[in-house]
Amino acid sequence: MSEATPLDMIKTSLDQAKQRLELAQDSDDLEAWRLEVLGRQGSVTAMMRGIGELPPEIRKEFGKQVNLARKQLESAYEDATANINTGNHSSDALDATLPGTPTLRGGLHPITVVRRQILDVFTRLGFTTVEGPEVEQDSYNFGKLRIPADHPARDMWDTFWLNEQNSDEKLLLRTHTSPMQIRYMEDHPTPPIRIAVPGRCYRYEATDATHEWMLEQVELLAIDKGITLANLKGTLQEWARQMFGAKRKIMMRHSYFPFVEPGVEVAIDCFKCDGSERDCGICRGSGWLELLGAGMVHPDIIRDAGYDPTIYTGFAAGMGVERIAMVLQGVTDIRHYHSNRFSFLSQF
Repeated sequence: MSEATPLDMIKTSLDQAKQRLELAQDSDDLEAWRLEVLGRQGSVTAMMRGIGELPPEIRKEFGKQVNLARKQLESAYEDATANINTGNHSSDALDATLPGTPTLRGGLHPITVVRRQILDVFTRLGFTTVEGPEVEQDSYNFGKLRIPADHPARDMWDTFWLNEQNSDEKLLLRTHTSPMQIRYMEDHPTPPIRIAVPGRCYRYEATDATHEWMLEQVELLAIDKGITLANLKGTLQEWARQMFGAKRKIMMRHSYFPFVEPGVEVAIDCFKCDGSERDCGICRGSGWLELLGAGMVHPDIIRDAGYDPTIYTGFAAGMGVERIAMVLQGVTDIRHYHSNRFSFLSQF
C-alpha cells in the first residue's frame, strides 16, 4: 500500500471533521468541534501553519486544498448551528422536562407603591388628586404662604435656588407641596375644594438615616363652609385606620406652621407595641409615632384667595411619603430608597 500524500491527509481530515460535526447534539458540542477543528489550535489551522515545511512543488496546491477544506467546514458549521438553533436536530437533544429560563419582571418603586396607597385612601374620602410644578416661584413657595423674606420660618428650609437672588421673580426647587394650595385656589374662585397634592420636594441639607435632599410629600387641602378641626381629625383618623389598621388612633398636639392656625403635629398610636417596649423600632417606647403636620388654613390665606373667611374655613395637612413607607416596610434608613440597589428594591 502506497504511503498517503499530504493532499490525501487533507481529504481524510475533512471527512473525519464532517463526520464528527454530524454527531453534535447541542451548542456545547458545536463549540467543542469548532475549537478542535477551526480554532487557533485546531487541525485545519495546524495544516495551514505546516505549509512552509512542505516541498516547494506541492506547497501551492496544498495551500489551495486546505483553504477549500476550511471554507467547506465553516459552511458546514454554520448550517449545523442554524439547525440546532431552530430545533432541526435529533429530538433526544431537547429535554422538555427541564425548567425554563425565568424571566425577570419589573415592579413599582416602593415609594411609588406607598404614594399610591395614600392617594387611594384620600380618593375614597372624596379628595381629587392634582399636581403642581417642581420648579416654583419664591412668592408661591414662601410669600403667599405667609413666609416673607425676613420671616424666621424660612430657616426651616435650606433651599435650591435656580436664578439670581436679585431677579424680579426668584425661582427655586420647591421645598414643599403647599404652593399648590395657593395655585389651586386662585384657579377655583368658588369652594368647595378637596384636593390631594403629591410630588417631589427638595431641600439642601445633610443626609442621614431620616433625612434626604429629595423627598416626596402628599398635601391635603379642604375649603368649605363649616369645616372645623374635628373634620381634620376625623379625616386623618380614617386615613390612618385604612393605612395602618382598623384599630389605629391619632393624637394631635400644638405646633407652629405659618400657613395654618392653629397648627398641629399628628401622631398615630404604635401598631407594634403599646408603648411599653423601649426597644420598639416604631415608637421607641413612647407609644406614638409622629407622621405629619396639619392645621386649619389661616384666615389671611383664605382672604387672599378671594374667599370670605367669615363664611369659608378649611384644613391642610402635609405628610412625607418616605416616612410612612419606612414605617410600613420596616426600613431603618431613608437613603436606601434612592440608592438604586437591586438587592434592596427587589424585596418590594
